[in-house]
Amino acid sequence: MMSPPHILLVTADLDRHARELIAAFGARGAIVHAMGLAEIGFDTAAPGGLSIPHFGAGLPDAVCVRTMDGGSFEAVTRRLGILHAFARLGVLVSNDARAIENCVDKSMTSFLLAQAGVPSPRSWAIESRSAAEAIVASENRPLVLKPLFGAQGKGLKLIGTAEDLPAHDQIAGGVYYLQRFAGFAAAGRWTDYRILVSAGRVVAAMRREAPNWITNIKQGATALPMASDAELEDLAVAAAAAIGGDFCGVDLLRDPDGQAQVIEVNSMPAWTGLKKATGLDIADIRARDLLAEVEARPHRAGEPAALPALA
Repeated sequence: MMSPPHILLVTADLDRHARELIAAFGARGAIVHAMGLAEIGFDTAAPGGLSIPHFGAGLPDAVCVRTMDGGSFEAVTRRLGILHAFARLGVLVSNDARAIENCVDKSMTSFLLAQAGVPSPRSWAIESRSAAEAIVASENRPLVLKPLFGAQGKGLKLIGTAEDLPAHDQIAGGVYYLQRFAGFAAAGRWTDYRILVSAGRVVAAMRREAPNWITNIKQGATALPMASDAELEDLAVAAAAAIGGDFCGVDLLRDPDGQAQVIEVNSMPAWTGLKKATGLDIADIRARDLLAEVEARPHRAGEPAALPALA
């Protein structure tokens, strides 16, 4: 009889989402250990080269990344390295380090969406205020200034003229990430959509409505049911594929001309609004899809995939 799958839940803290995931995996027969990546160390003398609390000399069958804690550039690089190492050892990592990197850096998200032909507002990422001023002047339309690393609608600023641009020393990391503003208000309300993609398919969707142009739930937007929209759903699936993610929250809207646009892709999405709008158990969907992938793999923990031979 095969032993139950062992899941490593990566989470910055045991918030409600993490607790829901622990319960969902447990209800499906998995053994779950939750911890932050800061608790896992590289140890070249350890089996597999990693020191993982609660796992002894073994490896998890899968790593489920809920959230990553912040830190210095060195600390975050090391933690992403841990995820890369798990994947190299043949452990299923979801989302893996590459997908997380592609989403955390909004400029890379925009690059990958454009390369894949997924419609998204034109975006720029530059490191000088003069270059940002030139873009604003040439566009002659509103732009959105976003933190390159940011989430939940924090730090967004609408840019109408060059005078609206913050000074270089007031920009996080010294990078100006600008995106054409594609939203518009109907009857005084702003609307966009969050579509959740898991294992290559749409599993939940909601409409977000707000009295201002920032439509994140954390900024006070209302989560509402969303009517089925095949075009938006197909774009969400394509966007998740473009960044290499298998569990993603994709934000979309229709511009004033009615054209669908992908605004952002989130590789570590929360689901408070989605649960409210749909009534679905998102944590159970996450657990179900990840465990199905574990079962479909040809090897289990402790049986790493073959590594490439050295030249």
